[in-house]
Amino acid sequence: MENSKAFKITDIVEYLPDSVVIKSILRKITGSVSAVSFDSGEIIVGKISPFDTLIQIIEGKSEVIIDDTSNFLNSGESIIIPAHARNTIKANARFKMISTIIKSGYEEVSL
Repeated sequence: MENSKAFKITDIVEYLPDSVVIKSILRKITGSVSAVSFDSGEIIVGKISPFDTLIQIIEGKSEVIIDDTSNFLNSGESIIIPAHARNTIKANARFKMISTIIKSGYEEVSL
């Protein structure tokens, strides 16, 4: 992607049979943003991150399991996976998502 140029987020990453495809949109010391596609039946199991992660479903449906609690998300819905939480992302049907990881301290910021 080029800076200052519009793009369609769902076109950044394609579906591949029997695969999870990850395409980096931004990668900085302070965090990253990635577009991810899951083919039906694919799973990322037991991932634990030291940072909070925002998951945004941009196409299809997903199941995000955080510390043994299932969350079923549809296109347009989001969830925050807390730092250090055990999580699994499942594709009961194929879907695309944006994953945003913020690598910063745990200080609270007032808005």
